[in-house]
Amino acid sequence: MKIGKDTVVTLTYVVRDLDGRTLEEGGEPISYLHGGYANIFPAVESALEGMAAGQGVDLKLQPADAFGEYDEQLVRMEARDAFPDDLEIGMQFVGSPVGGGEDMLYTVTDIANEKVVVDGNHPYAGEAVHFQ
Repeated sequence: MKIGKDTVVTLTYVVRDLDGRTLEEGGEPISYLHGGYANIFPAVESALEGMAAGQGVDLKLQPADAFGEYDEQLVRMEARDAFPDDLEIGMQFVGSPVGGGEDMLYTVTDIANEKVVVDGNHPYAGEAVHFQ
């Protein structure tokens, strides 16, 4: 069976930076519905089109094709008292972007002087990656 529209695809993957350092590795296989449903990076879906079980891809993805470009506007400074007492750098939470819009995931990147810096960018935003 070849991969095509409305095919359920199950795969394992590794994402590395351009120096070969592993950024993300799917320990368990993931499945997605193939066919333009935004369930996987479009460039990966395009490369998988027409492949059969057991075949693989090794793609270099630019930031726009992977985790997105880094957006400075997604970095915010908030008052420390708006967060729980046990707050630590690296913690994540869902919040609304400035000016409204769909809720997004923010990561705490700094805590200092009664202020907390949160970043709505994906941790690998702005990076070109290898996807296997």
